Amino acid sequence: MPEPKIPRRTFLRGVGTVVALPMLEAMMPLSALAQSPKNRPLRLAYIFVPNGVNMADWTPQKEGTGFELPYILEPLRGVRDSLLVLTGLTADKARPNGDGAGDHARSAAAWLTGCQPRKTAGADIRVGISADQLAAQRVGHKTPFPSLEIGCERGAQAGNCDSGYSCAYSSCISWRSATTPVAKEVDPRLVFERFFSNGDPEETAESRARRNRYRLSILDMVEEDAGRLKAKLGAHDRNKLEEYFSSVREIELRLQRVEKEGNAYGVDESKKPAGIPSHYGEHIRLMGDMMVLAFQADLTRICTFMFANEGSNRSFKLIGIGDGHHDLSHHGNDPNKIAKIRQINRFQVEQLAYIVNRMQAIREGDSTLLDNSMIVFGGGISDGDRHNHDDLPIILLGKGGGTIRTGRHLRYPLNTPLNNLHLSLLDRMGVHAETLGDSTGRLQQLF
Repeated sequence: MPEPKIPRRTFLRGVGTVVALPMLEAMMPLSALAQSPKNRPLRLAYIFVPNGVNMADWTPQKEGTGFELPYILEPLRGVRDSLLVLTGLTADKARPNGDGAGDHARSAAAWLTGCQPRKTAGADIRVGISADQLAAQRVGHKTPFPSLEIGCERGAQAGNCDSGYSCAYSSCISWRSATTPVAKEVDPRLVFERFFSNGDPEETAESRARRNRYRLSILDMVEEDAGRLKAKLGAHDRNKLEEYFSSVREIELRLQRVEKEGNAYGVDESKKPAGIPSHYGEHIRLMGDMMVLAFQADLTRICTFMFANEGSNRSFKLIGIGDGHHDLSHHGNDPNKIAKIRQINRFQVEQLAYIVNRMQAIREGDSTLLDNSMIVFGGGISDGDRHNHDDLPIILLGKGGGTIRTGRHLRYPLNTPLNNLHLSLLDRMGVHAETLGDSTGRLQQLF
């Protein structure tokens, strides 16, 4: 079998800067087998939303294929062929099970672990390893970053955030071990700089200072390396590389606009980069772009993304809703509050649609980045007013390298463990586990 022209792990380098590259044809042996989707890396992401959803506007009426997208899911119409709606899944360990109040904290902590969190606001927190971190431990060595944890609200690792439960439970869905939550990054600028750093703090600081001083792009720092690489590539790969560079530059420019906005509000430029947008939708989209960029360049294959912490009381004035999200979720069947909740839920799915449409537009041979991914979106509470953890809002996007039968609504028996889904997806990642948390087996009908 002929060797590829350039290694898959090819990086462009400059002072304090390393730029990973997307998969190019020149990186692959010239054989039909190597072009097969099952030989491309699979990506696994979990995207979490808090406070439940209005299930009447979430759940399709018809099972199987040919269902109509309900109001909340309708923004996904452009990728409906890559969508699975999974009804009936349950997070039993988010239920009280004798521990009383605290459903919000438990729902986040149990979402990827399937374990009952210890009720404590002290340092003796305990829940279980999460599905993403189990994957990171087994396959994370294949990429520069074993996993990526991002979000849009800062979280605390201590304090009482929900009826005697530590804030760590409400603000983390990723757990490296039963006692170690993985903190998420909420500043897209810091994620961006992390992606392109060479690991030397002094050189990285020099690179950033030079870019700021001369208004340079991160791509200017690797211009010589990029020129040498392009000389080795065919026309198709050169075009793909230019598309990738354009995407990186677009993100950079958006970050710069956000930072200028921050400076208008008196942000001290001598402090860490202030790359957090004031517009919540732009914040979600920028963080989503970071995930897509990481997947495209194979910086990581595993990501968790919390749109907000569980129990978040953020208002949504950008869509005309000044009430707090958590307050509204306790709607008491008030039609006005329910109408606002469904608007919030649709807004969340609109941001998801932005992310997955970006993934669908990135070609990987005869497939797309979305085809070679598995994106779980949803939360650990069904109806925010009832605080129930059965019949959860869960959807799966992406075709798992062509192995998942998408475009369907599947209804599972009530109380089917959500962790059965996690085990099934871990299998696709090449991570086999007999059990995870409260799992009872694998989900049927997915593949």
